[in-house]
Amino acid sequence: QVQLVESGGGSVQAGGSLRLSCAASGRAFSPYTMDWFRQAPGKEREFVAAITWNGDRTYYADSVKGRFTISRDNALNTVYLQMNSLKPEDTAVYYCAIAREAWTIATDTRAMAYWGKGSLVTVSS
Repeated sequence: QVQLVESGGGSVQAGGSLRLSCAASGRAFSPYTMDWFRQAPGKEREFVAAITWNGDRTYYADSVKGRFTISRDNALNTVYLQMNSLKPEDTAVYYCAIAREAWTIATDTRAMAYWGKGSLVTVSS
């Protein structure tokens, strides 16, 4: 059974930083694009960042570009999201997800096969 477990969320003041981690188990990790999505109260889940299977390409939502960095360690089956210069509008539950198909770039919720349970990030002004 595939499991994705996020950690590292919490509360921070605007301008601060947090680092999220997502540990995967139960499936080969390295052939798949890994993504971060987020969902704020009353809003739809939205794409945040993605990283290809070998980490050579990354993709970001315009709203986080230049502030967030996605990375992965295939030896540890873990993907990370470094979040800097946080803003109150970054407040959301953050989810990691693994793509449905190997060797395929995926940035849409429909292209993801498994999801973590989420980690809450709260940014106060």
